[in-house]
Parts: sequence; structure tokens; C-alpha cells
Amino acid sequence: MPMQNVRTTPIEGQKPGTSGLRKKTAVFRRPHFLENYVQATFDGIGGVEGKTLVIGGDGRFFNDAAVQIILRMACANGAAKCIVGRGGLLSTPAASHLIRLRKADGGLILSASHNPGGPDADFGLKFNGPNGGPATEAVTDRIFACTQTLTFYKIAAGEDVDLAQLGTHKLEGMTIEIVDPVADYAALMQTIVDFPKIKALFAGGFTMCFDAMHAITGPYAHTILEDMLGAPKGTVINGQPSPDFGKGHPDPNPIWAKTLMDKMYGADAPDFGAASDGDGDRNMIVGRGAYVTPSDSLALLTAHAHLAPAYRGGLAGVARSMPTSRAVDRVATSLGIGCFETPTGWKFFGNLLDAGKVTLCGEESAGTGSDHVREKDGLWAVLLWLNILAETGKSVSDLMADLWAAHGRCYYSRLDYEDVDSDKANSMIDALRVRLPMLAGARIGAMTVENADEFSYLDPVDGSKSMGQGLRIVFEGGARAVFRLSGTGTQGATIRLYLEQLETDPARLQDAPEDMLRNVRDAALELSDLTAITGRTAPDVIT
Repeated sequence: MPMQNVRTTPIEGQKPGTSGLRKKTAVFRRPHFLENYVQATFDGIGGVEGKTLVIGGDGRFFNDAAVQIILRMACANGAAKCIVGRGGLLSTPAASHLIRLRKADGGLILSASHNPGGPDADFGLKFNGPNGGPATEAVTDRIFACTQTLTFYKIAAGEDVDLAQLGTHKLEGMTIEIVDPVADYAALMQTIVDFPKIKALFAGGFTMCFDAMHAITGPYAHTILEDMLGAPKGTVINGQPSPDFGKGHPDPNPIWAKTLMDKMYGADAPDFGAASDGDGDRNMIVGRGAYVTPSDSLALLTAHAHLAPAYRGGLAGVARSMPTSRAVDRVATSLGIGCFETPTGWKFFGNLLDAGKVTLCGEESAGTGSDHVREKDGLWAVLLWLNILAETGKSVSDLMADLWAAHGRCYYSRLDYEDVDSDKANSMIDALRVRLPMLAGARIGAMTVENADEFSYLDPVDGSKSMGQGLRIVFEGGARAVFRLSGTGTQGATIRLYLEQLETDPARLQDAPEDMLRNVRDAALELSDLTAITGRTAPDVIT
């Protein structure tokens, strides 16, 4: 099989973000675009000669063709072995586990996470390091630098590899091992949560609906929930992965998981509901008539993790992304463990996990995880919830009521203004940034500003510093507003506004979130001048 050095030139727009490179699928399919980025990734990590890589993705459109290109390039670049999920499929947490289990040198994960898929939608590619976690900023900086100087890429010519057949194949001198994408992950879950206890829960008549959203966790959920834990067939809905996610949006929130929400708020609602996203790293938790915010879910899991076998010895600490509500901080204080506030992006948790400083971590964008992998893990979170439900015998609503009674309730919401003109979005952030030092003591509507700043992070493990991580406005009375520009979109800009209000009055712990957050929302919008600058009068999505 001939190896080719294909001449190329740098391509604009290949700077990876917090989760690798995400673009429209059509962009990735342009001549040389994927190949350039893969070669830059190989070069940026010091080459792949003699190395072992894990490769797989969420099955979105172009996944299968991209895997074949990556395999031929890995071969031409001298890789010793590639471990690939059957059909080119691996959930992101399963890929992280496989990297760690096989002691691989890293992995390439093909996904745009919760973004829609299809010829006219989104695609993505990221490199995860030997610890199973997303590449550090230092590595992504080197990859980007390589994209700007690339003059050729290496690729082997030849026929596609049969990805459907388990076992070992050869591509020139490189070994390709096709593995069951579910088996190793399912075995890991059995070491973390109490399968017999959860199985007994289902045997006792407990009902559940898991919405896989036509995405990668469908096969995992069918195997673990229905086959291994005995949940009735039909517990998992939308369980067949689809290249365009059933023409839906694989983002587990009340807007896009409407089928699940309608069921959970219906007359014959199951006891428990959950959903996961495109690549399986995010989750949404819903009780009967009770939506649980990701921030509250992290707090609840922290409070009760000791009920699962893996965490019976207690937690080393917990970490949350800065925009995530401070509910988990209050739980951590009561447990006497450390709580770390990091920038958004799972890679920032990796150092804390590797150093043994934290056991659980999470972010408000539906991501929670623990030290079992170095990615957020949607199905793991669902299983831990099931373990807690089985051990306590309480409903989701009762568990949340107990949490709020003990620690107060951090009312919380996120407002997303999507596809905003990038210049207008940056102008709004820039103008607000200038005002931050002068806001302390200002009266804005019904709120008084306590302090305001731009979040920066000094990594306690390696001493690296990350600047410009979001604008924070803290109000008197336990309220907070945070502004960030998201790095997960593929066009325009997404302005995220995070609202939080602490309430400790027992009489107000069941109030409507929109009522409790109205004052802080109005103050944040007035301070930012968002409507006047961007022209947006309402968010596209509220979660």
C-alpha cells in the first residue's frame, strides 16, 4: 500500500477550542481540511510513530468516512496500533476509559457533542491525552501552531477497513483492533455503583424513561439499563444512533428533550427520567414533575455519593466550573471537603483529578463526572442517581427538598442568545468589562452590586494561569450574574447569561425559579445593555 506525502497549505479557522475543533460538516469535508487538522494534531503531540491510539465517535454524519481517513493517516505516520469502536462508534466517556484501560498514548474522538448532526449541521474532532482527558491548553496551542505552518500531510492509499467485524486487522505495519464499544464501559460501571441494588429497585416496580436522543448512549443504555439491570424493554427511547440524531438536537435540556419532559410531567409519569447527549458525556435528570438543574444534580450527587460502593470512603473534594451555581460549595462545606472553582472546559478538572484533589466534578451545562474517567459521563451520573434512589427509597422531589432544607436553594437558570453577530457580542462583553471595576455599591433596579470581576484561574497543580474566563457580577443577598461567550458553537457567537439567587427561607424553597430570578435577570440585562447592543429581545433557549 503506497504511502503519500500530499502537499498542502495552512487552512484558516483551525484553532481548537475547549473541546477540540468544531465546524460545519461541510467545512470538514472540504479538500484537505480534515487531513490538515489530523496531521497538525499528530505533529502537535510530538508524532505518533510507535504509539497506540484510541479512535471513535458519536456516529454523526461523516463519522465513518472520517475514521477511515484518520486510520490511513495514522498508518502513514507510523502508529503501531489503533483501537477502534465497532462501526467507528465510542461514547466520549467510553473512549476516555479505553485510553486509560489500554494505557494508550491518546485518542481521537469524533464528535460535536450536543450540537446537531447531518450534512448541513456540525462535526468535530478532538485529541485526548494519555490520562483520557481533553488536551491541555499547551497541547492545543501546539496543534494550532502546526496548522499554521503545515506544508504536507501523510496518508496511506488503499481500501477502507471493515469496521463492523470485531477482532484484529492489519493496515501495512499498523494493527487495528475493532472492539465492542459498550463492554469495557459496562464492566467499569459495575465497579462503581451497586448493580444488585439497582436491579432490585427495578424488580420492585420502579419505572424509568431514558431518552438517548437518537445518539451514542442508546446501545449503552439498552445493554446496561435493560439487559443488565432488568429495566423493562421500552425504558430506553430513541435508542438507535442516527447520523442526524433523528433530525433533532441532541442536547439534554427541557427544550430539546421535549418528548421526555412531556412524559415526566404527564398523568402517568415514570418515577425517574433522564437523557444524554450526542456523544454521551452530558445528562439531564428529571423526577416525576420535577426537573433537576445540572447544578443541583452535582450538589445532590456530592451529598449522597457515599451510598455507592466506589465512594463509600468519602470524597477527596469536588470541583465545579465557575458559571455553575454555588450549591455544591455549600454541600462541600458541610462535608468538610475542598471545593474548587475552575474555568469552563473539562480539561481544567483533569489536573485536579490526576492529583487526587477531587473525586467528583461538574458544570452547569449538564456535565458531571468523577475520577473513574477524565471526561464528563452522562450514563454514569444516571446510574449514580439510581443507586441513591435505591438506597434511600425516596423520590427525586423528596431528595431535592431535603437538600434545599439542609443547605438552602440556589435558584438557577441559563439564558442562551445563539448565533449573535460576533462583533456585536464582543462589543457587549468589552463594554461590560470596562465597567466592572466601578460597579461595587451600584444600585441596579432592585439589586445592589457587591463586587464584580473577570474570572481568571491559577491551576493549583501545575501553576498555569487562564485569563478571560467570564464576567462575574455578585449582588448583595446571595445573587450572581455571569456572562460568557460560548466556545461550542460553529457560527456566530452564543452569549450565555447565568443567573443565580440563594434562598434559605424555608417558606420560599418551592417558589417558581423565574420569579426568584427576575430581579437579578433584569439587573444583568440593564448592566450589559444586551438588547440595545445585540438587538436580541429574548434568549433562544432557557435552561
